Formats: sequence, structure tokens, C-alpha cells
Amino acid sequence: MRNTSVPTSGNSTILWDQVWAKIRLRHCSNRTEQAYTDWIKRYILHFGKRHPRDLGASEAVQFLTHLAVSGKVAAST
Repeated sequence: MRNTSVPTSGNSTILWDQVWAKIRLRHCSNRTEQAYTDWIKRYILHFGKRHPRDLGASEAVQFLTHLAVSGKVAAST
């Protein structure tokens, strides 16, 4: 089930269609799909709505560090 609160304009539509297609290929549950899309949205928002194709490994490390330090998210997450 698609989340209708996900942005649906311009390049964001293409991004979300790609995300949903990959998730569906893995036969993930609706809850897992929601969790994945929520984490992706948080990642994008953390970097000022920059498109993930413009972000690299250093930004991923920065985001994970932010989650561990500021967000107090468990490493296993």
C-alpha cells in the first residue's frame, strides 16, 4: 500500500516509484515498506531535501552518526 503523504512532484515521483519497485521485488510487508520509506524521508530531510543521488557515503556516515548521537537510535537500527 502506497503512502499518499510521500511527495509526488517532479523527480521525487521517480525516486519513490523506484523505491517502491525495489521494495516490492523483495516482497516486503506493508509495514516494512512504510519503515523503509520513513527512513529515506528522514535521510532526505536531514540534508535539506537534497536528492539521494547527490549524496554519497560520507553523508550516509554523517546521518548514521547523527542518529546514534542526537537521535539516540540503537546501532542495530
